[in-house]
Amino acid sequence: MPTCVHCGHQIEILDRVMRRDECPGCGADLHTCVQCRFYKPGRRNDCAEPVSELVADKEKANYCEWFEFAGGEKSASGEANEAEKARDALEALFKKS
Repeated sequence: MPTCVHCGHQIEILDRVMRRDECPGCGADLHTCVQCRFYKPGRRNDCAEPVSELVADKEKANYCEWFEFAGGEKSASGEANEAEKARDALEALFKKS
């Protein structure tokens, strides 16, 4: 079960996370960049989605259409997760300082 990245409280997702949904444990917004599976600090707009728009406050609720709740849980496919880690490591090698 996914968890809140702020307090670790388990979040039961019945359908999808809506913009106004909050963590029952700490009250933090759930529809935020830091709770999204596409959140990748260091990438353009800190997002793995290349067409995403800039969201200034990554911890506040937003209207991003690409949002998918990750909530501290790894993706269901271990292979996809490993491929993403390898791609990130390779990009970091060639990133200009």
